[in-house]
Amino acid sequence: MRSVSSTKSFHDAAAEALQNPSLRAALDKAGAGFLTTRSRAFASLENARALTDAAQQARTRAVDGMADLLLLFEERARAQGVSVHWAETAEQARETVLALCAGKRRIVKGKSMASEEIELNKALSRTSAEVIETDLGEYIVQLAEEIPSHIIAPAVHKTRAQIDALFRHHHGGKGGESSQNRVRSSQALVEEARRVIRQKFLHAEIGITGANMLIAERGAALLLTNEGNGDLSAVMAQRHIVLAGIERIVANDRDAAAVLRVLARSATGQSLGTYVSLYGGTGDAHKDTHVVLLDNGRSAMHGGAWHDMLRCIRCGACLNHCPVYTKVGGHAYGWVYSGPMGKVLSPLLAEAGTDARLKRRVAALPHASSFCGRCVEVCPVGIPLTSLMRKLRNRHFERPESIGGWKTKLGCLCLRFLFAYPRLYRVFLALALRLLKTAARGKGHVAFLPGLGGWTKTRDFPINRRARSALALCERANRNASHTP
Repeated sequence: MRSVSSTKSFHDAAAEALQNPSLRAALDKAGAGFLTTRSRAFASLENARALTDAAQQARTRAVDGMADLLLLFEERARAQGVSVHWAETAEQARETVLALCAGKRRIVKGKSMASEEIELNKALSRTSAEVIETDLGEYIVQLAEEIPSHIIAPAVHKTRAQIDALFRHHHGGKGGESSQNRVRSSQALVEEARRVIRQKFLHAEIGITGANMLIAERGAALLLTNEGNGDLSAVMAQRHIVLAGIERIVANDRDAAAVLRVLARSATGQSLGTYVSLYGGTGDAHKDTHVVLLDNGRSAMHGGAWHDMLRCIRCGACLNHCPVYTKVGGHAYGWVYSGPMGKVLSPLLAEAGTDARLKRRVAALPHASSFCGRCVEVCPVGIPLTSLMRKLRNRHFERPESIGGWKTKLGCLCLRFLFAYPRLYRVFLALALRLLKTAARGKGHVAFLPGLGGWTKTRDFPINRRARSALALCERANRNASHTP
């Protein structure tokens, strides 16, 4: 059973993550790989900008016309024998899936962040059914009784040694290598997981998957995977349940192809995912397909200040390039969506629910940003994430109770004054740099700054070239803020 419930604030969870050496090692290793492969994938294209523009236009058309496209999807899907279910809330979605799984004991699941969002596994664990995650990363975090740390690589926070120990514990030590002291190779761990999960596919009664896109003109769900587990979950089971957010809609095959061209490149550096499958009606009397369309706050975002966030294709590029996420990992964010996209999406979706603790916990996420803008630069569909985070911050501070003690109030007043006078702001930055150099005493960093203990508690403040870059970045963020509507 996995639950997203937590009592820790982002500040406390992030501070704890910064003190975790195994987490730091795992994130550093994975992060470097993500950046390299993505950069290589786009650098090899002569028309990279044209591809991202086409994807952005496809998603814009889809989101702008979402209501009509969803109705068209429902009409075309039903015409093929697919049952379409509408779920306004997370509770309704859970109840719908539970009703479709009633009386079934063997359930396999493909990777689905929507299922994490509605805490489906937790609900299914209260029944007599056995539920197995079939994506390798999801399977690992299921054994560890955790939630995913990344929307693309759920177990990115785990080291190979931790996964090896986890498998030995849950699989009874039947791993195929005799030495109990040697950490097994990645290939050996993958083969062991494959042997265990394959048996679950063969006897599955229900297969639950997400959907990368819902193609309105086809009335079909598109699924993109690298392991083929989604296809096996959909095909091998007697009943296939697709759970997808309503924003996953696209108009037609052409728009779906435009998104596919940038999705895998942004996510894993591949030109295309290994398996691309379409699921609709089958015509098989022994197999039925159900699509559960999840709203859970999405329609409230439509047409308003947060409209652009609905374009998100869940590629994870913003997470991989975020200096905050790459230091603390996904669990510090306190919910299923992390990184820059989670800083916007989590507070907005939480508002649709009734969990007061979750609302309080994720309300602070937009503040966990330096506004460096890397997330905006790498977003393949042009979501203005920093602008959306800034709007959430402004909304948060419009509430008098949101501003804390006198120190916070005084700091906000001082910054407001400095931001109103750019020349004075630049003089202040120059003086700050000089004072930092003095405090460093030739060491290249400052280990403690009075009044900034929240920073120096977990890291040193760099001086010289790196400090100038950081201060220039602050000035750039301030300049961008003054031009943001």
